[in-house]
Amino acid sequence: MQKITPYLWFDREAREAAEFYTGAFGGDSALTCVTPIRNTPSGDVDVVSFRLLGLEFIAISGGPIFRFNPSVSFIINFDPSQRTDARDALDALWQQLADGGEILMPLGSYPFSKRYGWIRDRFGVSWQLILSNPEGEMRPAIMPTLLFTQAACGKAEEAMRFYVSLFANSREGHRIVRYGPGQEPEKPGTVMFEDFMLHGQWFAAMDSARNHGFSFHDGAISLLVHCEDQSEIDHFWNGLAADPEAGRCGWIKDPYGLSWQIVPVQLDALLRGPPERRDRVTQAFLKMKKFDLAALMRAAESE
Repeated sequence: MQKITPYLWFDREAREAAEFYTGAFGGDSALTCVTPIRNTPSGDVDVVSFRLLGLEFIAISGGPIFRFNPSVSFIINFDPSQRTDARDALDALWQQLADGGEILMPLGSYPFSKRYGWIRDRFGVSWQLILSNPEGEMRPAIMPTLLFTQAACGKAEEAMRFYVSLFANSREGHRIVRYGPGQEPEKPGTVMFEDFMLHGQWFAAMDSARNHGFSFHDGAISLLVHCEDQSEIDHFWNGLAADPEAGRCGWIKDPYGLSWQIVPVQLDALLRGPPERRDRVTQAFLKMKKFDLAALMRAAESE
């Protein structure tokens, strides 16, 4: 099982969005499961699992509580050394994402890539499409990317090292690209781009001092960590949470404002079981801050 899964909070469009993405991305992409959850604070909701180019995602139709913004986006790597149609495939996906979307950086040539563009699709999710350098170290097709703005600006490098310290099989990338003089309002020495591995998965991060008007705090994307047992739940909850007492239903915010969900791997099977058991488990975890695995199992087994 993928250790860290991007979790996308939609109003009511989770399944529609998943079906659009899996059709647009093609390749190793598929809608894998739709799980109805009843009697939540958002009413009856659907949790949708899907895969894009090998990366697993979860989406929820949870109501108009959060809104997507580019503080968390996804880099889509098109590597000419891996596919001869990389440029054409990039352009084709761009056209599909652009339908009803908003261009954040136009598709074109930049110092760091011969073909790159940043776009927000019609559902609000942000994607960075890039023609990768075939001489560089291989990266996965999709990399979740964190943009440190407002009070978190200048903390991308610190955050990377913080995350790497908490996850096994983790390391920094080979180099950090920094802003230099003459790139105002960006601050010289802060991070223009860095990447890092967490539990074998690649992520990227950037600082930006521009007046974006958004941050992690108000975004609709979190990172869900699948935990094998209560000890692992405790480790990530206590390690990541800026305030462990402020969490709810497995959700916490880290010191930089990014949202995480610390969830036992057993929850997925419990929520895909018979409706009566699913309802008992749902009502049990809605009362929790940090997940109590033993209490969830008792709720599942009770009649």
